[in-house]
Amino acid sequence: MERLKQESGEAGIALSELWLGLAANYEKDGSVDLGFACHDGTYSIDFAVHNLPLPSNADGKASAVAQYLVNEIRRYQKDHQYKFLGAGISQEVVKLSPQLPARLWSDLDIVPIVIPEKEGGSMSTAQAAGLEGVDELADSLARKCLAFFGPSSQPRVQVGFSNMVEVDCGGRARLAALQQYQLRCNERSWKTCEHYAQSLKEGNKKFAFFSATPQGGGVALMRHALVRFWRLLGVDCTWWVPKPKPEVFRVTKTNHNILQGVADPKERLTEDKQKLIDDWIQSNAERFWTRPGGPLSPRSQGGVDVVIVDDPQMPGLIDIAKKMDPDRPVIFRSHIQIRADLAEQPDTNTAGVWKWLWSSAQHANLFISHPVAAFVPKMVPHRSLAYMPATTDWLDGLNKELSDFDNAYYLHEFNTQCQRQRMNTLAFPKRDYIVQIARFDPSKGIPHVLASYAEFRRTSEFCKNKKPEETPQLVVAGHYSVDDPDGVMVLNQTLDLLENDYADVKDSVVVMRLGPTDQLLNALMSNARVALQLSTREGFEVKVSEGLKKGVPMITTKAGGIPLQVQPDKSGFLVEPGDAKAVAKYLDVLFSDEKRYDEMSKFAAEHVSDEVGTVGNAICWMYLVDKLSRGDGKLEPDGKWIWNMAREEAGQPRGEGEVWLPRDWTT
Repeated sequence: MERLKQESGEAGIALSELWLGLAANYEKDGSVDLGFACHDGTYSIDFAVHNLPLPSNADGKASAVAQYLVNEIRRYQKDHQYKFLGAGISQEVVKLSPQLPARLWSDLDIVPIVIPEKEGGSMSTAQAAGLEGVDELADSLARKCLAFFGPSSQPRVQVGFSNMVEVDCGGRARLAALQQYQLRCNERSWKTCEHYAQSLKEGNKKFAFFSATPQGGGVALMRHALVRFWRLLGVDCTWWVPKPKPEVFRVTKTNHNILQGVADPKERLTEDKQKLIDDWIQSNAERFWTRPGGPLSPRSQGGVDVVIVDDPQMPGLIDIAKKMDPDRPVIFRSHIQIRADLAEQPDTNTAGVWKWLWSSAQHANLFISHPVAAFVPKMVPHRSLAYMPATTDWLDGLNKELSDFDNAYYLHEFNTQCQRQRMNTLAFPKRDYIVQIARFDPSKGIPHVLASYAEFRRTSEFCKNKKPEETPQLVVAGHYSVDDPDGVMVLNQTLDLLENDYADVKDSVVVMRLGPTDQLLNALMSNARVALQLSTREGFEVKVSEGLKKGVPMITTKAGGIPLQVQPDKSGFLVEPGDAKAVAKYLDVLFSDEKRYDEMSKFAAEHVSDEVGTVGNAICWMYLVDKLSRGDGKLEPDGKWIWNMAREEAGQPRGEGEVWLPRDWTT
């Protein structure tokens, strides 16, 4: 973005959005015809056929085809001011260059949809249908690709038979290659991963995750990433979600807030509300998952070997799974901050929700928590307790490196959405900005973000004697989840605060609740000067590690598992929740001291643990499934980190200089 800053004062550029079709056909002279077709969502608008001579060896062919296509598509986009969102790819193209789909995603930010042969994705099936040339097949593939995108021009989240989540359009969207994952972790981590993957495949083990929603929050992001990675590894894992019911989600979200201690003390989980949730869980299980061959059916009838309930919204699934197959291992993961101190006070509403949750969770073989001991009520037996952090995926839309071209496109798209909602727009690169990316949730500390920014603008040396347009802006943005009814309420409260308490700085604040475009958040985080995470209650919030990996220094609260990710005064600063003056002081440092900023940025980018990436997450889950599905299926972690146990078991202890999260918060 430095070049963009120098060339113009505009944050981005407007591009026409298109879809692409790519087909190939060998010629007798050993060359290949490559067919291109462009579709604007209504009509096909352009096509071309290029003949490409090929080297004789297979690796050379694969590399030549991938590089040629990437270069041609990049040139075409820039020459015509187009942005390709997706590409339908034929089987012949993938056979010629297996690496191409992943490169389209990583290099050009194009979602690669590989069309199966039985769906018309090859020359042979195309010719049987009356299509003769590669240009005609490419045109057909562009239209087939378009069908996988929704009204927001994003790939549709697909939930298939029995409510199984069809990750990446049922495997058609090939966003990554195994080698890319290997390059993003150290050698010991990769060897550990291969060890457990091989063991699970040799034992034909299968396991299943259950959570409330297929999109929106951190749980869904992790599951998409894991299923994608395991598909490449050949590990048999599935992911299932219930039929959504807004009435239930209102209750479960209130439960979430109660467990975190941020709900009104008058809110209670009544017997009627318990019955509502329990009936919803039971009906989904009976309708979708307990039939013969379903994931919760007994193993003798085709059920999975290990059940993982990854959501405090559906603890009743633990009882159902045990009823169907009493000896089958079940894991419960608690992915939020539970106020253990309140859960142990009988008269609190937290104790009421915890009692209901624990009545089912106690029957699980393992209780997995974020790595903070204070999140675990004392009644959880130490022998069945283990710790595992939340994770992110370095190759997905939130984290992959975006080109200048794509950064400009997404920043312009962000400003377009701001204008539609009559919100202030981002003035970057004319003005730097501070960002907090989080859902509009009562526990995310958004009022403290506004207070801290106002304090910085009003009192800091950096902003002193500067005109408003010369000071940094503040951006507060985040996705929403279908099971989160608090989002609109918190957004409205934020806008009211700006209007009433911070009128002097409101014109420099951008507050946006965004749709499901990960790259928008990626661009916002990547180009920020400083990122904040001022949660008052938090589970782990891996968004902190995402920012650090991009070299963006963080100012965060000491809430939940956030402090495990930040090395104080090296990669960021830690403050007490609600301490706006401290945040403002550190903002002043990061804007005023360029040498300090550069040192912290470099340190942050180089000191993120493998534990918070997809490979690290996969290692932990594969270790658990491997241990529990073998022999007597007993595993007693005794409050250890799963990562430590997995590495030791695989004979891959911590290497010299290897970055691990600190362990002192669990002791």
